[in-house]
Amino acid sequence: MATVVGLAFVFLFMFPITSHVRALSSNYYDHTCPRLESIVASAVKKAMSNDKTVPAALLRMHFHDCFIRGCDASVLLNSRGKNKAEKDGPPNISLHAFYVIDEAKKALEASCPGIVSCADILALAARDAVALSGGPMWDVPKGRKDGRISLATETRQLPAPTFNISQLQQNFAQRGLSIEDLVALSGGHTLGFSHCSSFQNRIHNFNATLDVDPTMQPSFAARLRRVCPAHNKVKNAGSPLDSTNFVFDNAYYKLLLQGKSIFSSDQALLTNPKTKALVSKFASSQKAFEKAFVDSMIKMSSLTGGQEIRLDCRVVR
Repeated sequence: MATVVGLAFVFLFMFPITSHVRALSSNYYDHTCPRLESIVASAVKKAMSNDKTVPAALLRMHFHDCFIRGCDASVLLNSRGKNKAEKDGPPNISLHAFYVIDEAKKALEASCPGIVSCADILALAARDAVALSGGPMWDVPKGRKDGRISLATETRQLPAPTFNISQLQQNFAQRGLSIEDLVALSGGHTLGFSHCSSFQNRIHNFNATLDVDPTMQPSFAARLRRVCPAHNKVKNAGSPLDSTNFVFDNAYYKLLLQGKSIFSSDQALLTNPKTKALVSKFASSQKAFEKAFVDSMIKMSSLTGGQEIRLDCRVVR
């Protein structure tokens, strides 16, 4: 988002990404950096006061980090020389709010130098983004290390907004994530915005006989077509991902059941009996959604893979 594009993405083959060998702990920094959580929360709050798109940006950034090489802050690294980093890969071009992590890191280096990883800062910032948007609060297990490798080509491993249910299941399973994790984490689309390019396939030239995806509610599809004409030239044109896109709630699931989802990958959740049942469950109970989301966030953010503590989140040591 200066326009956050949901959790949008593409796919290739996978190599093992996860490494559960490093034990994470909620009290990892209690003695070495006791002010950690308040420092990160302060940076997120300050950014939110100036830009209401920050929560969606941070949540998406964390997802995109964890889905490539585990949660190792590789998404934060800058491209250097001929090496194009993850943040410059096509699905990540629209990521923003990196400065929030920089500000938190700067404050932490002043308070407890060389102690806190950028990966842990990002995991905490994503949690704070959810909580400060009206969503649940939870203890984030900590102790991640920062990775040294960041390749734009690996962003092809991110799940794409055009994925069908089998592609989504495979993509999540390769990271040890279940069908419930898939549906719960898709609820992150309650925050954010998508550019036209990520859902153009549903509203123009859908297939050989239909212009519009027939699963879309007609007046909703018509509105999207007005905002995103076939040959759209407006760079930042697009749509919020749900009707309350600055509030963390279960509106995403309710709209999905009404034929008002944005991505093909959202609609795909209704094409499998198990995932459809979970969508209905979360649509009818915000409490059930929040519990599942927290459990899945902890599980996803426990995918580790780094080796060091960076002093500057954008540069390897």
